[in-house]
Amino acid sequence: MARLALETPTDVRLLDSGLSVGEALAAFNAAHPQSGGIVSFLGKVRPGSSEVPVKALELTHYGPLTLPGMERLAGQAKERFALDGVLVWHRIGVLTPGEGIVLVAAAAQHRRGALEAVDFLMDHLKSASWLWKREKRGDGWHWIEPRAEDHDALARWQ
Repeated sequence: MARLALETPTDVRLLDSGLSVGEALAAFNAAHPQSGGIVSFLGKVRPGSSEVPVKALELTHYGPLTLPGMERLAGQAKERFALDGVLVWHRIGVLTPGEGIVLVAAAAQHRRGALEAVDFLMDHLKSASWLWKREKRGDGWHWIEPRAEDHDALARWQ
């Protein structure tokens, strides 16, 4: 298996196929030997409920804004929380329950900065990103909008 190399302390990617969490985090950890803490978050496609099962999740985006916006967001997190490095990988396309959607990691001298950075990144990606989601359920496709709780979570960073 080829080793995954991170080219810069900020690694932001849109992926239209698999998300290898183990490889990504191993490479991120190796790229930041000076960091005292590395925190990561993996967001997965939920299966829905027994009453409303989810068959698939589709993520679409607007190319000219998505990657540059994600890169700006990673840069903001890096500066705001004095991070050694940031990783933000987001899937696009059609995914099934259990598949990884987003992987975010932060490396810092101390855990608090890394913990807060991952929370900051996810709150922004969840509520103010350049990605659109829709779920396929038994009765067809349904657009997914951020919930009030998502907007509240985002507002605390303002």
